[in-house]
Amino acid sequence: MERIGSAGGRPHGPHLRLRWAARAAGILVALALTGALAGLAAVAPHAARAADLGPDTPVPAAPPQPAPAGTATAELVTVPDVYEAVGTVRPRTETRVEAQISGKILSVHVRPGDRFSKGDVLLTLDDRELDARREQAGQALAAARSARDQAAQQINAARAAFDRAEAQYKRIKTLFADRAVTKSELDTAEADYLAAEAGLRQARDGLTRAEADVRAAAKRNEETDIAQGYAKVRALADGQVISRSAEPGDQAIPGKTLLVVRTGGGLRIEALVREGLIGRVRPGERLNVSIPALEAVVPGVVEEVVPNADPTTRTFVVKAALPDVPGLYPGMFGRLLVPMGARKVVLVPRAAVRRVGQLATVRVRSGERWEAVYVTTGRVLDHGVEILSGLAGGETVAIDHPLASAPSARPAPATAGGDADGR
Repeated sequence: MERIGSAGGRPHGPHLRLRWAARAAGILVALALTGALAGLAAVAPHAARAADLGPDTPVPAAPPQPAPAGTATAELVTVPDVYEAVGTVRPRTETRVEAQISGKILSVHVRPGDRFSKGDVLLTLDDRELDARREQAGQALAAARSARDQAAQQINAARAAFDRAEAQYKRIKTLFADRAVTKSELDTAEADYLAAEAGLRQARDGLTRAEADVRAAAKRNEETDIAQGYAKVRALADGQVISRSAEPGDQAIPGKTLLVVRTGGGLRIEALVREGLIGRVRPGERLNVSIPALEAVVPGVVEEVVPNADPTTRTFVVKAALPDVPGLYPGMFGRLLVPMGARKVVLVPRAAVRRVGQLATVRVRSGERWEAVYVTTGRVLDHGVEILSGLAGGETVAIDHPLASAPSARPAPATAGGDADGR
């Protein structure tokens, strides 16, 4: 049997638990009623104000956005579709300057970016050893010429001796025929004649050798003169220095690049065109070239299509000549634009696109209001920005900065994946 009481008269067991549950339920009900009354008190003034306005009075709307400085229409137009082959601007004629002789570099007269003319001295080498060789060669040439002069004089002496011996031999031979001289005198005259003839022949050979020595010495002297000229490295044509890899004090040897220069012929772009489009590119064809750094699109002429695909990238190298463009330098990034047909796109002026971080918006008129619409931008063309999503064409868009939409001197390039900021 449960005990329901105690000496103090307080309940215990299940009766105590039931009492506390009843109290908690009461507290919850009181809190709910208090919240409901507070809500009614908050709503009542607004309801009374709405009732005072009457059923025909409009409810005030959100404040309108400011009117734009100008408007434009999102146009649905047909634009050429192109494949953008990435490439690098390179000089058409790139020359590596090397020394033709070994020597210490005394001075380098140009730096990267400097322009030079034909005949200008680019580098100077130490030529003291060459001076000594040249002096020795000159002395050797002088000695050879002196020896030649002596050989010529010996010929004159040998010819005179031969003439005397020949005349004596003929006279003795005549006298011997008349039996006026003896046989021994004839033999002596004949021997003198033959000796004089041999001496003349030897003198002539000596002159020939002396003349050969003069020619050899003259060649050596000429070689030293040429080597002396190599001590000053001169430009063979007008051009511009691209890079410099030599400093005063360095040792120059044949085969070591000292300078890299660009001579006549201008620049060209070498782009990688995928194998599926190589049939659309032919030598002599005119294609546009985009230079993002200059925000310019310039015409190019295909000069060469390398008939060999890269097995890794499956691309061909296409070389297209570029015109002279201020600010265009070798090594800059470019894109060769290969036509692929045409497609319809939505275009808006560049000034109509607002950008906050990575988000792009365009304000579009909706009745009497202007609403901000999120868009995805594509290529930046000469006459507007391509809208990939967000607009269908025909909408009236706001231009908050009309001056920014004016055509510039350099149109923006058509770059795949770009946006209104040229990214």
